[in-house]
Amino acid sequence: MEKIQSFTVDHNKLKRGIYVSRKDKVGAETLTSFDIRTKLPNQEPAMDIPAMHTMEHLGATFLRNHKEWSDRTIYFGPMGCRTGFYVIFNGDLESRDIVKLTQEMFDFMANFTDEIPGTNKIECGNYMSHDLPMARWESNKFKTEVLGNLTEENLNYPE
Repeated sequence: MEKIQSFTVDHNKLKRGIYVSRKDKVGAETLTSFDIRTKLPNQEPAMDIPAMHTMEHLGATFLRNHKEWSDRTIYFGPMGCRTGFYVIFNGDLESRDIVKLTQEMFDFMANFTDEIPGTNKIECGNYMSHDLPMARWESNKFKTEVLGNLTEENLNYPE
């Protein structure tokens, strides 16, 4: 059985950052999947589920409404390990191509004070599992500690 590409990344060396996880051809189009790693794997506590769920709703709302990226956004959602998010865009992209967008998205989440989009019983399958204050805290932590200080180490998977 062939190993899944993301399982070949040495998570002991992985920093918080923005990484190209994979590129897939779909017909003539290229879809680029990104690993937005907000936590140091196996070194710091994972995000709690209600905060991450709220960040999923806010991030998806931001991307689907972005004037330049809404038509290129395929997916935004949490990693099962709770150390970050996956985002998929239409296009053959590199990490640097989405730095500004990611900074804007985490700024949006860190400063969001309205009612969380899509959180009623009809719109969400677990509508009671949300935590806006913690989602804002997690977003601000990643924004200030990582997104403002990106290096090649935060943009390329470790060898």
